[in-house]
Amino acid sequence: MRTGTDARTGADARTEADARTEAGVRTGAGARYGCTVQYNWKEEGMEQRPPVPPFTEDTAIQKVRAAEDAWNTRDPRKVSLAYTADSQWRNRSQFITGRTEIATFLTGKWQREHEYRLIKELWAYDGDRIAVRFCYEWHDDAGQWYRAYGNENWKFDADGLMAQRHASINDVPITEADRKFRWDRSGPRPEDHPGLTELGL
Repeated sequence: MRTGTDARTGADARTEADARTEAGVRTGAGARYGCTVQYNWKEEGMEQRPPVPPFTEDTAIQKVRAAEDAWNTRDPRKVSLAYTADSQWRNRSQFITGRTEIATFLTGKWQREHEYRLIKELWAYDGDRIAVRFCYEWHDDAGQWYRAYGNENWKFDADGLMAQRHASINDVPITEADRKFRWDRSGPRPEDHPGLTELGL
């Protein structure tokens, strides 16, 4: 590792379930995450996300920054397209499978987490795997600010889509004056904005 059951036949039931999954409908996802999304993933037509593994230090850094920029859009559909159709997540104590559940989860997340801003930093990489650390700042409906500290382990397929994501995250209450992430949210973090190491986080 380098640093850095019903009356239908089984076939009929499976056919309908497959069609619903392809159209972006997963039973129970909306109830689980407090919202509902529905997309036709087949219309996207993009099933490769360069850079692809095996990663070098430069391409791993590029992959991490691309993920940060996508999450800072707070666009669940856009973010979900960087993952395989059957991507498996552990996000804190939640287990999530597939793009629709990912998009549904993210929709609820960004309805709760206001003024969200995120910075990611490469921790290690090897072959088709990348480890990152990250922080993001947000406030709840009552105006309480938090800084979330986390680590992620990522595994990619040959096309550069993320097949597995394992995330451990802790939220620390902060005051508004303690905030460090204050860039204009209409765009990504500016290139000259310090990263986590420079900020001492």
